[in-house]
Amino acid sequence: MISEEQVRHVANLARLGLTDDEVEKMGGQLDAILDSIERIRELDLTDVPPTANPLDLSNVLRPDGPRPELSQEEALFQAPERVDDLFGVPRID
Repeated sequence: MISEEQVRHVANLARLGLTDDEVEKMGGQLDAILDSIERIRELDLTDVPPTANPLDLSNVLRPDGPRPELSQEEALFQAPERVDDLFGVPRID
C-alpha cells in the first residue's frame, strides 16, 4: 500500500498542491493502479510476441513539400487577441 508520504512526494515531484482529502483519494487511486500493474506482471507472456500496435495499420503520410505561406493578416485573422501585428498571449510568470 502506498503511504501518505509517498503520495505527497509524487505530488511534489509533479508540482501539485494536494489537500489532505486529495492525498487520501490519490493514495487509493495509486494503489488500484499499482495492483493492476502487478496483475499484468503475473501473466505468462512467454508465447506472446512484442507488439507496438495490435492492429495491422501503417501511417499514410502526404508528401512533404513547400506550400504557399499565409500572409501575416491571414495568420492573425482569427487570433483571439492581437498586440500590434503579433499574437497576444497571457504572460507567464
